[in-house]
Amino acid sequence: MLDSYRRVLARPGALAFSSAALVARLPISMVGLGIVLLVEARTGSYGLAGTVSAVFVLAEAAFAVLHGRWVDHYGQARVLPLAISVFGAGLALMMMAVEQDLSGPWTYVFAAVAGAALPQVGASVRTRWSHLLDDGSEKQTAFALEAVLDEVVFVVGPVLVTLLATSWHPVAGLTAALVTGVVGTFAFAAQRRTEPPAGRTAPSGARAPMPWRLVLPLALVCLTLGALFGAAEVTTVAFAEERGERWVAGWLLAAWSLGSLVAGLVTGAVAWRSGPDARLRWGSAAMALAMAPLMFVSSIPLMAVVLLVGGLAIAPTMIGAMTMVEQGVHPSRLTEGMAILHTGIVAGVAPGASIAGFVVDHSGASAAYAVALGGGILGALGAQVARQPAPRADRDPAPVR
Repeated sequence: MLDSYRRVLARPGALAFSSAALVARLPISMVGLGIVLLVEARTGSYGLAGTVSAVFVLAEAAFAVLHGRWVDHYGQARVLPLAISVFGAGLALMMMAVEQDLSGPWTYVFAAVAGAALPQVGASVRTRWSHLLDDGSEKQTAFALEAVLDEVVFVVGPVLVTLLATSWHPVAGLTAALVTGVVGTFAFAAQRRTEPPAGRTAPSGARAPMPWRLVLPLALVCLTLGALFGAAEVTTVAFAEERGERWVAGWLLAAWSLGSLVAGLVTGAVAWRSGPDARLRWGSAAMALAMAPLMFVSSIPLMAVVLLVGGLAIAPTMIGAMTMVEQGVHPSRLTEGMAILHTGIVAGVAPGASIAGFVVDHSGASAAYAVALGGGILGALGAQVARQPAPRADRDPAPVR
């Protein structure tokens, strides 16, 4: 099964840039949870913690598409190092504001700065794979590999940030996120040989149009699934604390991601007869179904098993969505197109986390899992309108007006 992965990683520079991108993406799984752990430890309120986390992710969502556009136009080596530097400064100032209990809106301001500057490494590494590979099946394998590495990020990140924040110091987890993000992004951006050329246009020199009929439905599906992710993350932390085992929250979230990791490995190794649109529809329905039992689970070991099984639907769903974008969006706007999907996920995480935090504060963790279920149902319904794009011919497009 691993032969297909060996083939794509044998390409010159592939292993190096994919490994660097793995490290650079660790903040994605660490910052939101780290903010919740830090703010709740200092204030005792999950509602407030969820709000600060929501400010971070909303700012990230607001600027993600612009980041993708800048990367396509100016190049990864110029945009990513600058963005991660601003992110690091904003996150450090936010931690200081929480620790020093600064009055006024400074905690929110610095959280917004950090979120707005978080670079789109996930979209950039997939664009780099699309540039490096010509064969469609190899691209699917590469996207599956990155989906698996995304899940490695979500297995390692929550455990790491929870362990550091609960056993050492509340700011330690966020500090680790800052360091890994800066080091990994600089290492990724420094690899110029495999970087896609900046400022590409269609043969006529026109700016390629964005296929909104394809991208918008996918972004809406990602929005609802993001709400599922955000609600489940906050609720799982509260679930563990209600049982007096706050430290186990990271392990529960890691079990969820481990299920997705296993499914992602299989997805990349299998020659699928169905198109990515079918995998998106079935996967989103399975994600919703997996949320239904959570509100009835009271045991931590049983919760780990249910989350592990539920995670099996995540990677195939997201790989299907990313493959549809790669097939339908012109290379000159591919990072931007993938960033739009990422924006949908991140924009959904914020309200999902905030609503779940409110429900936790008033009704407890079990009731709050209903927020994740609602997001999953909406995502499954939205996926029914997403359709496989026609094979993209990178021909001269009509100019964008």
